[in-house]
Amino acid sequence: MKLDAIDLRILEAIQADGRITKLALAEKAGLSPTPCWLRLRKLEKAGIVTGYHARISLRRVAPVTSVMMEVTLANHRQADFERFEKVVAATPDIVACWSVGGGVDYILKIMAADIDAYQRLVDSLLDRELGIDRYFTYIVTKTVKEETVLPLASLLPSPEPG
Repeated sequence: MKLDAIDLRILEAIQADGRITKLALAEKAGLSPTPCWLRLRKLEKAGIVTGYHARISLRRVAPVTSVMMEVTLANHRQADFERFEKVVAATPDIVACWSVGGGVDYILKIMAADIDAYQRLVDSLLDRELGIDRYFTYIVTKTVKEETVLPLASLLPSPEPG
């Protein structure tokens, strides 16, 4: 799907405020409400807009420890990667996982109640014999920046005028 400047304005607006009203969205996009709403539905159907979420300040709800973990698997067969990724996908405390190139195979972001809870998670992963050869733990001491809004204007090619 080729995006134009109006599509980008719609995407930027709903990223900043997923609860924006139809009228306010239309104003930001420079359209009347019905054509704007139709464009938004088209972006949803194309899989560009995949959902609407609330940002929650977890630290205000419960104590939490953020951990980044590097994982290297002992073997690099497709089945080894698939087995590991299946377990990661089914583990709620692992909130993000990236397969990366370089010296490690994966980087995981884990949210745990405390260091003990993190260690219990690691122990359970090791007990499942997923082929983890090495892992390194990095405790997040301070979040400097964590964006939830993507910089669309700088990442995408110049859109067609809309």
